Amino acid sequence: MNLFLLYLLLLKGTVTAFAGLASLPVIQDSLVAHHHVLTDKQLNEAVVITRSSPGPVGLYIVSVGYFVAGVPGAIAGWLAMITPAGIMIPLVHFVGRRMENPRVRSVLQCVVIASASAGLLLAAAIPLARDGLTDPVTIAIALVSFGLLLTTKIDTLWIILGAAIVSLSATALGIVARSL
Repeated sequence: MNLFLLYLLLLKGTVTAFAGLASLPVIQDSLVAHHHVLTDKQLNEAVVITRSSPGPVGLYIVSVGYFVAGVPGAIAGWLAMITPAGIMIPLVHFVGRRMENPRVRSVLQCVVIASASAGLLLAAAIPLARDGLTDPVTIAIALVSFGLLLTTKIDTLWIILGAAIVSLSATALGIVARSL
């Protein structure tokens, strides 16, 4: 794939979604469904890599670029990730001076509302869940973890650690088959 086209497709994902993983449906549609340069498994791996490391959630764009075109693709992903911020800095400076204008205030409120992209996150979660929830044990782990997150104040780290221990134990006991 042409690096400039890759950059534009990744930029489309970062510009159309204001939250880290909200761009997943756009990236999945562009690179997996239409251009066939990435698989759903690679997209999931890119998300897992990013979620397993410190930093912004939207950093998965760099991993996606790497899976598509190696190091040059990762650079294209990084450029796509930072371009919106580079554009926003002068824009915020310009708008900041005009904040008292009711039209400017209305536009900014619309942008804030649009950035609440729960629908996009749900659309991104469905393919991830389809690939990850493959047996009764992983489904039970997901349901219990979700319940704990909703009903308790247990730190997320402990829930992830507990889920990992249960999953590893189930695999060690042969309840769940290994998948690599």
